[in-house]
Amino acid sequence: MRTYKTQMEAAKKGILTPEMELVAKKEYTEPEKIRELVALGQIAIPANVRHTSLSAEGIGKGLRTKINVNLGVSGDCNNYDSEMEKVKTALKYGAEAIMDLSNYGKTNTFRRQLIELSPAMIGTVPMYDAIGYLEKDLLEITAEDFLKVVRAHAEEGVDFMTIHAGINRRTVEAFKRDKRKMNIVSRGGSLLFAWMEMTGNENPFYEHYDEVLEILREYDVTISLGDALRPGCIDDSTDAGQISELIELGNLTKRAWEKDVQVMVEGPGHMAMNEIAANMQLEKRICHEAPFYVLGPLVTDIFPGYDHITSAIGGAIAAANGADFLCYVTPAEHLRLPDANDVKEGIIASRIAAHAADIAKGVPHARDLDNKMADARHKVDWEEMFQVAADPEKARAYFESTPPSDRHTCSMCGKMCAVRTTNMILDGQKVEFCTEK
Repeated sequence: MRTYKTQMEAAKKGILTPEMELVAKKEYTEPEKIRELVALGQIAIPANVRHTSLSAEGIGKGLRTKINVNLGVSGDCNNYDSEMEKVKTALKYGAEAIMDLSNYGKTNTFRRQLIELSPAMIGTVPMYDAIGYLEKDLLEITAEDFLKVVRAHAEEGVDFMTIHAGINRRTVEAFKRDKRKMNIVSRGGSLLFAWMEMTGNENPFYEHYDEVLEILREYDVTISLGDALRPGCIDDSTDAGQISELIELGNLTKRAWEKDVQVMVEGPGHMAMNEIAANMQLEKRICHEAPFYVLGPLVTDIFPGYDHITSAIGGAIAAANGADFLCYVTPAEHLRLPDANDVKEGIIASRIAAHAADIAKGVPHARDLDNKMADARHKVDWEEMFQVAADPEKARAYFESTPPSDRHTCSMCGKMCAVRTTNMILDGQKVEFCTEK
């Protein structure tokens, strides 16, 4: 019988949970260290009590950078079988979290299947689901209605929820005063902004924040404080709207911790490279070292079709400077709903960014596979290289597409392979290209 409601409550009471012990094992660290940082809010372990298939992961200080995959149906693309194939792709290529962002029809059947199947953390944005779930137009939805959707997602077993509680009257005033090129690009943020403007009411998630926290605490759901005013182009980054909302999120973080609810804070968005490090430090300071979850940042706006690359560049810089959780971006970003191949490309790009950052941060054992790859390349052992590679199938396909005459080389350098030449000389052999057959 659990004597605690949430991971944070257990940590504050000095209790080591099974989830903390599993995270410690995965991260090559001591369970007690994980417990201490969960108690402080610097590590979150999103783990809904009803998500029984979960293999818990930690997000935060000193841990590997985790990645999230977004998927879900829309009115134009509502094939749930296709989305389940994307889920399988996400799990195959190592995503630690999957967010169901479905915004069409009755989404709970798919979500329940997803939670039953997935060992990865599951996240949602209840605001997206509100219109379909309640079968009401936006203006007809009440504050109580929004809370019903939050409770429904919690009961289904969702591990973390994006709640846009920071866009209140004060932050809207700053947003309106400081003109933007792109205005609001957050889907949930734009819906809440529209609801507030049409009804004249305060953001229901801000006004009834304590009630939201009570629901989340009951099922141990981590709140991911959404950045409704994140920049949607590099010209809007670090403006008054973004920073005023971040200040509100810092206060909301402390209020959640007082209720023993774990917190992640969401961040930008689109942002030039030279601003990223400062933004990471600013979030950590204002939001009391809470784990930081970033979308990108995308470092340029003119490469639609390649935004998995613009995002990976920004994500690597962000994670190397303190971000803990990267939301993947696919080549389809800004263009259409991603297909299964887009999902794979987005995951691999995000994994590159996360892994590169972990090496830079000195995360324990982050270099292990890189060192194994170096050993395999030193021996020119192709099978070992393929086993170590993050995407063995692609590596093997490229190698085999133009097979070399000598398996101790590849088709780029042939017998002039630098590794082969050096190995032969150090072994006391003579290198004679013209006479070798």
